[in-house]
Amino acid sequence: MSEQAPGSGEEKFASPEISRKKKSRISWIWLVPVVAALMGLSLVVRTWMQAGPDISISFNTAEGLEVGKTQLRYKDVNIGTVKSIGFNSDRSKVVVQAELSKQVSDLAREGTNFWVVRPRLDVSGVSGLGTLLSGAYIGVDAEEGKDNGNRATKLSFEGLETPPAVTHDRAGKRFMLKASDLGSLDIGSPVYFRRINVGRVIGYALDENGSAVNVEVFVDAPNDKFVTNGTRFWNASGVDFSVNADGLKVRTQSLVSMAVGGVAFAPVQTARDGDAAAKADTEFDLYPTEAAAKANPDGEAFPIRMRFDQSIRGLAVGAPIDFNGITLGDVTQITLDFDPATKRFYSLVDATLYPERLGRVYEEVRERAIKEGDVAGGRLLGVMIKHGLRAQLRTANLLTGQLYVVLDNVPNAKPVEFVMSEPAMIPTVPGNLDQLQQQVTNIVTKIEKIPFDKIGEDLRATLASTSKLMNRLDKQVAPEAQKALKAAKDSMANINSLLASDASLPVNTERAMQELSRAARSLRALADFLQSNPEALLRGRGDDPIPGAGPVRN
Repeated sequence: MSEQAPGSGEEKFASPEISRKKKSRISWIWLVPVVAALMGLSLVVRTWMQAGPDISISFNTAEGLEVGKTQLRYKDVNIGTVKSIGFNSDRSKVVVQAELSKQVSDLAREGTNFWVVRPRLDVSGVSGLGTLLSGAYIGVDAEEGKDNGNRATKLSFEGLETPPAVTHDRAGKRFMLKASDLGSLDIGSPVYFRRINVGRVIGYALDENGSAVNVEVFVDAPNDKFVTNGTRFWNASGVDFSVNADGLKVRTQSLVSMAVGGVAFAPVQTARDGDAAAKADTEFDLYPTEAAAKANPDGEAFPIRMRFDQSIRGLAVGAPIDFNGITLGDVTQITLDFDPATKRFYSLVDATLYPERLGRVYEEVRERAIKEGDVAGGRLLGVMIKHGLRAQLRTANLLTGQLYVVLDNVPNAKPVEFVMSEPAMIPTVPGNLDQLQQQVTNIVTKIEKIPFDKIGEDLRATLASTSKLMNRLDKQVAPEAQKALKAAKDSMANINSLLASDASLPVNTERAMQELSRAARSLRALADFLQSNPEALLRGRGDDPIPGAGPVRN
């Protein structure tokens, strides 16, 4: 193609207009970090909004705990993780910082307990064996039913070194028992009802004034309904031995109670509304034995005092006061006093009687005393003392030498005038042992009156005479006796020689016996002849018959 020259008549094109585009100052590439920042911020906000409270828990040691691995579990559900482990200001405790989940923030409140779950062996058995594979974790226990608006109200806690005996989610009731001493009870000791384990001891502490021990027990549901207002608890630890008319009896709840102690209870319908179920945290008395728990109520106490002019070694506070085989009271105090008249010390024994144990008799006396404005116990005691009632010490155990007081009617007792006092004085008589000692003393006195010196002199003279007699017998009688024995020996030898089988005496005797035998045969023949021929006594003997001449018998 040839180029056309300008101006050749062809159409001319207009020159293009060129315009420049305005550049934006912000590039779209910057949206990526912005979006990433917004997403990160949203994640932070979301994490912050979903994060729970941070709490601190103090323990004696951090054994088994690891940062970022150890969990906090409530009812075996993971509700948090340990964030850090450190010390307090004086390094006496280990402080564990942990984070709770937001949905359980209200668990951080007063009354929540934390403890480290690890393998343990105690009186209640073996626990925490699952941590041998999974590792230790922090257990959480809180009281249910509280609504704190899903927010934490407490952030610092003191961890438990041992798991709580009973968690708050365990159904049942807690009761407080008041005992004089703890005995062999410990946390975890079983609680029995009709020899069935229905609970356990969950704590104990001294009373505020230190005069008793408060033992807290927990009875599982539904057995807690058997604890009524009339229930009585007793210490079922060890073995209870008793000896009575039926023989030796041994009582124990179980082998576990023998080793770690235990508590038992039973209903005793003596209290008002005794069959009504007891409320939680009700306080009961813890009796030392089952017999003491099931004993009849004591009723009104009546103090007495007894004076003993003898040794009371073996009598202790708490010794029973026996009346006709019934324990009527016990000894409360033993003191010494001095008698200026006799210049001797004597013992004062204070005791408490419960006259209501006498039954119907005391009821009748009390009714009369109320009508006449008198003291029932003093009135009854005065009548009994008038009829010979006396106090006496007797041995309760021959091996240990323990004593007890017996109130008994003493025949031919010296009259004593009873005057009502506070406490009432009861006359006494010597005990069986003292009576025996007095009898022994009387025997010794009589023995001392025997003239042993004179008896000894007479005995010495008798022995001298006896010695002389023996000498005479030895010198005079003995030789004569030997001669007599020798003569007797010779006589016996002669007799033996006469009685020998070849001696003349036996031979002659035998011949004489033969002659006597022949004479007897002749006499027998004569008797037979005279019997058949009696006329021979008058006529004499006839001629001898000729053989064969007489009649012949066929």
